[in-house]
Amino acid sequence: MILDLAKEKVLERLGKEGLLNDKILLEAKVLSAFEAIGNPEEYDFPLLKGKEKIVEANFNDHLGHAFTDMYGGFYGRLDEVFAMDAANNYRRSLQVATINALARYWKLAEDTVHCKDKQPKICARKCVAFMKKNYPTVKKIAIIGYQPALIDAFSKRYELQVLDLDKDNIGEKRFGQIILDGKECFRGAVAWAQLVLATGTTVVNGTIDEILKAAGKEKVIFYGVTISGTAALLGLNRICFSE
Repeated sequence: MILDLAKEKVLERLGKEGLLNDKILLEAKVLSAFEAIGNPEEYDFPLLKGKEKIVEANFNDHLGHAFTDMYGGFYGRLDEVFAMDAANNYRRSLQVATINALARYWKLAEDTVHCKDKQPKICARKCVAFMKKNYPTVKKIAIIGYQPALIDAFSKRYELQVLDLDKDNIGEKRFGQIILDGKECFRGAVAWAQLVLATGTTVVNGTIDEILKAAGKEKVIFYGVTISGTAALLGLNRICFSE
């Protein structure tokens, strides 16, 4: 599993650097919607509707964020975090946020904290520009996860199939796109698409392995801060223009 592979790499490096036995503590807390994303104006992000929260891990003043629908705080040692059985979204979000904080500490990733206010819209435009430049022949994209700024930006140029697991979104029309059931329509959308743009939150909710297996590593590009550390450690394709 992807998260297991990332944890193996982290534990190996922590062991070499003697940090697992260090008394340095890791603190994780749940951010409010305003702390996490500020005021993005016209977009109905899941964070603003209370469906998800951001868990923020702090290691030596290096921060890492992870989106999750199952959240809580933590205060303890690194070895305690990674000794947890990753049996639910809370534990996985804690481990993923910690990996992101460590990736920032190790200078493997800089954009480990979610952008705020107008930045999501600016980031979305930059993502489209990146796609045009690096994948000029791509016309059909499957977007996995409801990210309104991305859907708005990409719908103006590409044929899309947008998938989500939130029942309140499924069947609704957003930015000209009918939101499809992320379970029932998954395989058809992946087969149809030339490229899959998937939320990094999939590393927290446990669906990332199925996505990579169905689409293949080269066809998938992850977006967002949640997967920043894992992507850096494992060489996964990722775009994020957080500032």
